[in-house]
Amino acid sequence: MRGVNLSYFVRRIGMFFLVIFVAASFNFVIPRLAPGNPIGAINSRMSQASAGIENGQALFEAYRKRFGLDEPLYIQYAKYMWNTLRFDFGESLSAYPAEVWDIIGPAIGWSIGLIGTSVLITFVFGILVGALLAWKGTPALVRALLPVTMFGGVLPYYLMAMLLLYVFAFTTRLLPMSGAFESGLPRGLNWPFISSVIRHATLPALSIILTSLGGWALTMRSLMVNNIGEDYMLLAEAKGLPKSRILWWYAVRNAIPPQLAHLGIALGYVVSGAILVEIVFSYPGLGYQLYMSIVNSDYTVIQGITLILALSVGLAVLIIDLIYPRLDPRVTYVAESSG
Repeated sequence: MRGVNLSYFVRRIGMFFLVIFVAASFNFVIPRLAPGNPIGAINSRMSQASAGIENGQALFEAYRKRFGLDEPLYIQYAKYMWNTLRFDFGESLSAYPAEVWDIIGPAIGWSIGLIGTSVLITFVFGILVGALLAWKGTPALVRALLPVTMFGGVLPYYLMAMLLLYVFAFTTRLLPMSGAFESGLPRGLNWPFISSVIRHATLPALSIILTSLGGWALTMRSLMVNNIGEDYMLLAEAKGLPKSRILWWYAVRNAIPPQLAHLGIALGYVVSGAILVEIVFSYPGLGYQLYMSIVNSDYTVIQGITLILALSVGLAVLIIDLIYPRLDPRVTYVAESSG
C-alpha cells in the first residue's frame, strides 16, 4: 500500500486490537466499581421485591446465578471477554429473556439511517459552502447569503431540536414530533412506510445538519485559504485554465483529504447516535437505547452499546489512517527501521 509499509501496518493493527481490549476491560470494570453501579441497583430492587413474593429469595438467587453475578469477578471477567470475542452480549437484565442483540440490532439500523445520512448531507453542503466562501470568484450575492447557513452552529443539538419541534410539530403540525414511523403501518419497501420514515426523520436530521454545517464550512474555508496561495494554484491560473476547473480540481480536491479524515471519524460515531437528539424525538436509535438502558440499570445493554461504539470509532480511525496516503500522496506512514 502506497505510503504504508508492512511494519507500520502490523503495528497499527496491533494497536487497534489493544485499544479494543482496553475498552472492553474498562467496559467490564467501570459499572462494577462506580458508586450506585447498575448491578447493585438491580440486586437491591430484586432483594426488596423478594420480601413480597413467594420464594422471592430463591428467585433472587436464581437470577444472580443465571447472570453469573454470584461468581468471583475474575470468572465474570473471563466469561465476559470470551463472550465479547464472539459478540455474544447475553440477555438484557431489564427486558429478560430478550437478547441484547434483539434490542440494539434494530437500533443500529435506525441510527445509521438517520445519523449517517445527516452526516453525509452535512459533509457535502459544508464542503460546498466552505469552498464558495473562500473562493474569490464567488458572486457577491452568493457570498452574502452563505453565512446564513452557519447560524445554526451557535446552538447545540438538543436546543435546535426543541426549536424545530416547537415550530414544525407543536405550532404548525407539519411534521410528527416523535417516533420513527406511524404505528400500524406494515414495514417494508412500500411508499406509505418509506414516506412515514422520511417525515419522522426530517426534524431530527435537520437539527443535526443545521448545527453541524457551520463547523464543516469553516474548516473547509480555512483549508481552502491555505491552498489558494500554493504554487500549483498560481501555475494553474498562469496556464489559463477555466476558473471552475481551478476551483474544483485544484483547490477543493487538495483541501478535501483532511475533511475526509474527519468524516471517517464522524461516521465512526454514527452507531452511538446523537443521543440527545434521539431522546428529544424519542427516535429508536442506539443513542436512545443507551439512555433507556442507563435509566433501567441494564448494564448488559450498556456494555453492548459502548463496546460497539468503541469498535466502530477504532475501526474508522484505523481505516482512515491506512488509506490516508491514498487520499493525499504527500502523507506517508513508514516505520523507521532500527539501526
